[in-house]
Amino acid sequence: MTRPTRPGGQPKRTAAPRIKEMLRVDHAGEYAAVAIYDAQSKVFGRSRKTQKIARELAHMRDEEQEHLDAFNALLLENNARPTALIGLWKIASTGLGIGTALMGEKAAHACTEAVESVIEKHYAEQIKETKDTDSELCATFTKFREDELRHHDHAIDAGAKDAPGYPFLTAVIKAGCRTAIRLSEKI
Repeated sequence: MTRPTRPGGQPKRTAAPRIKEMLRVDHAGEYAAVAIYDAQSKVFGRSRKTQKIARELAHMRDEEQEHLDAFNALLLENNARPTALIGLWKIASTGLGIGTALMGEKAAHACTEAVESVIEKHYAEQIKETKDTDSELCATFTKFREDELRHHDHAIDAGAKDAPGYPFLTAVIKAGCRTAIRLSEKI
């Protein structure tokens, strides 16, 4: 039996179920990050006063898009599927981006800090899990984790913790991220 091929003629490899789960959830997370940053940058881009943060968020969106592009390729290479919940995550992430941007710059930064704190821990677990079994995937997770940490630290430096209702806002966002991770792994 001939194995399916991807564009360019390279055979697909069928990854282990756990690797497929990792790729599925990471794809969903990067998809959501792009949607959040895109929505925030558009809201802030509407005013001259907030052009600086709009540019910063657009830059972070572009970095997240690079991650998403990598996971799109990895899903294909590993014969894995994206989460069936991707449409829901698009709506939720866009809403989160718009909502936190409308609350102001500090709330947008609090959103980044909350999301990236969950995601970097998630990547750290995946790094530990793959370090002895898949060095290439481990390197990808490591690079992306470093980018997420940089976004997190920038958000803290920009005043995330000064956002109105910071403890409640970030607790809700973190809980939502952890729930999305668990659901995206399986569905």
